[in-house]
Amino acid sequence: MTQNGPKRPTILMDGTPYELHPSKIVCLLRSYAAHAKELNNPVPERPRFFLKPPSSLLEDHGTVVLPDGVGPVHHEVELAVIIGKRGNRITETLAGDHILGYTVMLDLTARELQDEARSKGLPWTEAKGYDTFAPVGPLGATRARYDWRGRRVHLKVNGTLKQDGNTDMLLFTVEQMVSRISSVMTLEEGDIILTGTPAGVGPIQHGDRLEASVDGLGTLEVTVR
Repeated sequence: MTQNGPKRPTILMDGTPYELHPSKIVCLLRSYAAHAKELNNPVPERPRFFLKPPSSLLEDHGTVVLPDGVGPVHHEVELAVIIGKRGNRITETLAGDHILGYTVMLDLTARELQDEARSKGLPWTEAKGYDTFAPVGPLGATRARYDWRGRRVHLKVNGTLKQDGNTDMLLFTVEQMVSRISSVMTLEEGDIILTGTPAGVGPIQHGDRLEASVDGLGTLEVTVR
């Protein structure tokens, strides 16, 4: 990173370089029942979401910077959806037409800040929005070549498996997510949807090596300092 902030990551989308330039990153919360349970949260009755700033993006093989004084930062591996065509009030039937493709990402969370915000009814922006808190890459696959269903989603910390789930465990389909989000806000070309994380989230430490994978989308590797 420089004084001008993080650079825009580029992923290989079916082998072709694609620069990520989202106007927003929309994150589903509690979309895996087991993850909701492990944090003692209720399971939502419909897709619920929050925003993460594009400035939190970090390229593959980058370095996650742990902010001072925020308490534990947790890892959350997720299937990410990249929007390919602008739209609002998109029906579930037409949602696929607005999806460019998919990749793997991490949604890093300052957990104590999130817990405090939740207890006081405050937004999660600070807990979710630090620079380097949204690692992405290195590969993507277009919707025409990739089916999001039945994909293993897993993460290792220093070689030890910590999270291991499957997209068939999602409470909502990708199409439902796109439709619901677009009923509230217009999805722009390049926007990213993080579909939620399976159970097993936990803290990361200085010196850790994280390997996040979704079947068919390669492995995202970052280090922590």
